[in-house]
Amino acid sequence: MKNMSTILNHLKQHPDFRKINTNEKIQRFINILPMKLKKGIKFAYIRNEILFFVLTHPIYKMEFEYNKALIKSLLNNAHMTNINDFKFFVTNKIEKKQEKPKENELYKERSYGIFKNHIENKKLHTLLEEIRDLIKNS
Repeated sequence: MKNMSTILNHLKQHPDFRKINTNEKIQRFINILPMKLKKGIKFAYIRNEILFFVLTHPIYKMEFEYNKALIKSLLNNAHMTNINDFKFFVTNKIEKKQEKPKENELYKERSYGIFKNHIENKKLHTLLEEIRDLIKNS
């Protein structure tokens, strides 16, 4: 019987999943970049043998300008043969920051705490009554 990694490797070899392999190569390349460049990349993609970096802020664009030679040498060392050039630009879409709910406001309670407590075990009975009080108070 084959294990999961063997099956996944076999699927990756299939030509229909070429996009998965290129995305994986791009992600490996991004991981070898220095931290000051890596943290500014929103995502990257390849089109017409050009690697495009989409950046999050114009400051990172300047960092990429200053480190063009480093990125070219890393591209050569990474053996990404299908890439002739690279370009970078700043996205004009603003990311929506998801607000984290407060601890006590995880969700709005939809129950009113109206139910019958048929439990005969004293411990469980009191526990269920405490839950009912929490529901009524929220």
